[in-house]
Amino acid sequence: MKEARQHIFIDFEFTMPERNVRMKEFYAEIIEVGLVLVVNDQIKEQFSSYVTPLKFPMLSERCKSFLHISQQQVDNGISFYELNRKLEEFNKNIETTIVTWGNMDMKVLRHNCLEAGVVFPFKASELDLSMEYKRFFGDQNQTGLWKAVKEYGKEGTGRHHRALDDALTTYNIFRLVEKDKRYLEKPKPTTIGDRVDFSKLLNEFA
Repeated sequence: MKEARQHIFIDFEFTMPERNVRMKEFYAEIIEVGLVLVVNDQIKEQFSSYVTPLKFPMLSERCKSFLHISQQQVDNGISFYELNRKLEEFNKNIETTIVTWGNMDMKVLRHNCLEAGVVFPFKASELDLSMEYKRFFGDQNQTGLWKAVKEYGKEGTGRHHRALDDALTTYNIFRLVEKDKRYLEKPKPTTIGDRVDFSKLLNEFA
């Protein structure tokens, strides 16, 4: 029987300072989470929520404009502590991989945990799918999430910079890349030359 394995596709949206304005001790905080739990290639759960920032609760105009997230939405969101507890629920005794597009999501989560004085919620391996995509296609530069899905001739799910939509789009690209990798790894039919070691054969008759 095949062992269970789970992938957790995550996307966070973060706070950002006003352009060209220096804020003392500013750091990016999670303000929206999108999560897709996949067990043995089947979507088992989706989770989406706004998150209230701990240190800098007031969103910058740049942040609201860029992400189309309102102050009221984050004010009514869950706390970072609630988010951390929710993420901890996905720690199960099965092989788990956290999949993100880029390395910022896990970096910001780790920093937010440090600032909040809580333990990082995951015990799992981590996969930066943008680097996997870059290596697989031999690109020199990392590709943006929605550009990557268009290169596949597909459309992203929902709207870019909505956390759950980006998490679902990451999952869809993951499936496409895995399918291509399996296709390329298929062994070619062996020839008679592959099956017979002619050097050994010649030695026997020498």
